[in-house]
Amino acid sequence: MKTTGIVTGITSNLVTVQVNGPVAQNEICYIDLAGTNLMAEVIKVTGDKAFVQVYESTRGMKKGDKVVFEGFMLEATLGPGLLSSSYDGLQNNLETMEGVFLKRGEYTAPLDDEKLWDFTPIAKVGDQVCASDWLGEVKEGWLPHKIMVPFAFEGEYVVKSIVEAGQYKINDTIAILTDENNEEKVVTMVQKWPVKVSVGGYVEKPRPSKIMETGVRCIDTLNPIAEGGTGFIPGPFGCGKTVLQHAIAQQGDAEIIVMAACGERANEVVEIFKEFPELVDPHTGRKLMERTTIICNTSNMPVAAREASVYTAMTICEYYRQMGMKVLLLADSTSRWAQALREMSNRMEELPGADAFPVDLSAIISNFYARAGVVKLRNGSTGSVTFIGTVSPAGGNLKEPVTESTKKAARCFYALAQARADKKRYPAVDPVDSYSKYLEYPEIVEYLQNRVDKDWVNKVNRAKTIIRRGKEVYEQINILGDDGVPISYHEMYWKSELIDFVILQQDAFDPIDSVTPMDRQEFMLSLVLNICDKSFTFETFEDCSAKFKEIINIMRQMNYSEFKSEQFNKYFEQVNKILSDE
Repeated sequence: MKTTGIVTGITSNLVTVQVNGPVAQNEICYIDLAGTNLMAEVIKVTGDKAFVQVYESTRGMKKGDKVVFEGFMLEATLGPGLLSSSYDGLQNNLETMEGVFLKRGEYTAPLDDEKLWDFTPIAKVGDQVCASDWLGEVKEGWLPHKIMVPFAFEGEYVVKSIVEAGQYKINDTIAILTDENNEEKVVTMVQKWPVKVSVGGYVEKPRPSKIMETGVRCIDTLNPIAEGGTGFIPGPFGCGKTVLQHAIAQQGDAEIIVMAACGERANEVVEIFKEFPELVDPHTGRKLMERTTIICNTSNMPVAAREASVYTAMTICEYYRQMGMKVLLLADSTSRWAQALREMSNRMEELPGADAFPVDLSAIISNFYARAGVVKLRNGSTGSVTFIGTVSPAGGNLKEPVTESTKKAARCFYALAQARADKKRYPAVDPVDSYSKYLEYPEIVEYLQNRVDKDWVNKVNRAKTIIRRGKEVYEQINILGDDGVPISYHEMYWKSELIDFVILQQDAFDPIDSVTPMDRQEFMLSLVLNICDKSFTFETFEDCSAKFKEIINIMRQMNYSEFKSEQFNKYFEQVNKILSDE
């Protein structure tokens, strides 16, 4: 028997409901608005009153409208067909809906019920299985999509029957399992899971032990992110957060990409829909969209829908992680998500925290970031979810609550600087303020020593030291003037500029410079550090700047040349000649 209630108060999208039975936190309910059912979520329960956040406009709602509680939380539908699709936060398929906007109270099916999939069984009759164990697989595009025991199944089961290889629809019975009481459970290709509950079904969640190569030098070289790690990109508007995320999505070492546009402006969302289908996957030569899912909620959508988008995206990531895949989740922007939390908190008149954000904002963000990570499955396979979010602090203030709360949860911090963006130094990641805590992990250090170079971490730290000292002397040169400091100060400044121009700056539109493999990054950083270690003799600061400008110009051309090609080696010889003439 479902719990029912009636509307007793309306404050924008926050509706107060008088209930006549038990209701639970985050439970889904439907409000009957003249024959149109509006979906809502319980966000607070006080006695016999439930405060529900409606996912749509409440215009026309009045006291006395009937409410029916469903007894379950907001769920994501998981199955073949998720890739190459675009959804909103409630997982309405944006490609199959009629017109530009969904009508109020209308919801589209996330998956195609009529499409046939080529199923190949993995499990056999008599096998013992648990939740998330693989029963078979279908081909989703060119990727193997595992059909698993539903995550909601508890305990151990025995495979009573499983269909033979052939074509089936997602709702066809694929297998029948029996539990310890000999009760039968029917399994299809599709299952549902509450988005605010982390997916389990793995044996162990170890610490990350290797980096995820992105091809972006300012990340891979100075502040690498681990596979299964977390990071975030704060910065003012117009500094290139979205472009940097697109570069990571296109070039990152991940099998599945999930883009969550959480409360972004409509023009930015349109750019995602327009540009992503055109991007070519450099790993396969196919369209990047073939292994991408987009979850989109614009800033004019109701607060609860904006909040739901990040959870729906994470649940889809965890679903593919359980298939033993490497998944990359990019959320743009988590500030809009936090603002949605603030709006709901304010409407409920809760005690505000800093800048009127919820008091438990830090805990909410930490709990979400904790869902990323590497997992070991029961069959010995490994899957991972790597999460990188963006933060849009007002006025570029990196001390505001969302940035500070995210700093406590994320292990990588890629601060975008307005000053670098104004100078057209892209990616505009500040090399001094940014950091990666993964460089402190013994597992990551050992991986980098084996993958790149035994002295790699020391080289990275040397480069950071040169950059920091270069920034310090630049400030002194600005204050005292070119002639007011020793020539050695100019030399130190230009050595830091050499690292900046050759290593940190990268052309996202050049076919060669847009992505840099680790072996090339190691070669170029070693070459730059060899130059920085050299003791030069200059009579004037003009000679110093002229010499380094010449070296920088040649090495920038090296970045645009195929690695160790004839042209590349030619530039390399020119650099060596300049150094030998010194």
